[in-house]
Amino acid sequence: MTTKNDGTIQDLVQDLFSDKEKLKELVELLVNSAMQEEVAQHLQAKPNERTQARRGFRNGSKPRRLKTRVGELDLSVPQTRGCEPYHPSMFNRWQRSERALMVACAEMYFQGVSTRKVQKVLDVMGCMDVSAMTVSRVASDLDEKLDEFRDRRLDAHVYPYLLVDARYEKVRVDGRVVSQAVLIVSGYNEEGRREVLDWRIADSESEESWSEVFRSLKARGLRGVEMITRDAHEGIRRAVERHFQGIAWQRCTLHFKRELCRKATAKTFKEVRRDFRAVLRAMNRKKCLALAEEMAQKWERRFPRVSRMLRESFEDCLSFLDVPKPYQRRLKSTNALERTMRELKRRTRVVSIFPNARSCWRLIGAHLLEMHEQWVAAVRPVLNPEHRIAEAQKPRRRKSQRTA
Repeated sequence: MTTKNDGTIQDLVQDLFSDKEKLKELVELLVNSAMQEEVAQHLQAKPNERTQARRGFRNGSKPRRLKTRVGELDLSVPQTRGCEPYHPSMFNRWQRSERALMVACAEMYFQGVSTRKVQKVLDVMGCMDVSAMTVSRVASDLDEKLDEFRDRRLDAHVYPYLLVDARYEKVRVDGRVVSQAVLIVSGYNEEGRREVLDWRIADSESEESWSEVFRSLKARGLRGVEMITRDAHEGIRRAVERHFQGIAWQRCTLHFKRELCRKATAKTFKEVRRDFRAVLRAMNRKKCLALAEEMAQKWERRFPRVSRMLRESFEDCLSFLDVPKPYQRRLKSTNALERTMRELKRRTRVVSIFPNARSCWRLIGAHLLEMHEQWVAAVRPVLNPEHRIAEAQKPRRRKSQRTA
């Protein structure tokens, strides 16, 4: 019988379909061989090779077990001395999001929630054996990092533009499965870089829930807000008016368009959308309002609610015209935040029903933290700060000149 110590890849491949255990041995051999090649590149020298380019020396190996879909692998990780430690690239550091997902699955498993589905999730992730001690240790470590991130001070930057939105997840509360609102706030700082500012789980998008979010942001040093992009939900609207008085708010044009179409019939959706896009393309407040009135007159007889909405609320969608032109596409809607929401939904769909609000907060927070780090570390900012500086330096025309 060929063992993983003296066997070859050819021998293992020949026996692969006759013995399932051979697949595990094959993966072990491939990973160990890859690490030997990788450590040679790390040291700039093969075993026993003497070169001027050598950066350090081998220092034996240490055993490591890795849980995978084909079983638990017994690996030998090469050790080095005289240089930077060697870290195998195939061992991606235990990502925070994977930890959070494992904790959520484990909590569901131990609480007896949808056991069959949870076991499938654990198998797919390679988490075959999850002990209560492991759950407690990982959850404690992850919660500490997430609490530190969410409660960080914000006064090191100015955040002129905020994006605010919410989505819902199924959470088990007091033995019942209920919908819980996930409230998320992101913003662009003065350097044009996007950041996650806050997130939390609440019973609904009420004024009290959003007020708690905004109070926390201001207590942590949020300043310099000039415009908030959001939908027209009553709870958000009242909370914004209460905590950000005098600050411009941009009604999300995407939400407005969806609501406008719902006031028409399915057969006219495309035409209503086309008309609304034509109104926004004017990119001038006066022209937009004139085109909106023409659209209201066009649909007044067939769909009076469409006309009423355009006349009463459309102007709330035009605050984005006051920001630098290169920023307008990103700030006229919560599209950027909606893409984030879709990515979160793709991850949370695996869990389906969270055993408690804390596990939901943990999983979403872990993914938001990863997104935040990617945004901050990006080579280029999302919004070019030079456009904002140029806009501020433009001479302001007098009212008589603007109306001439």
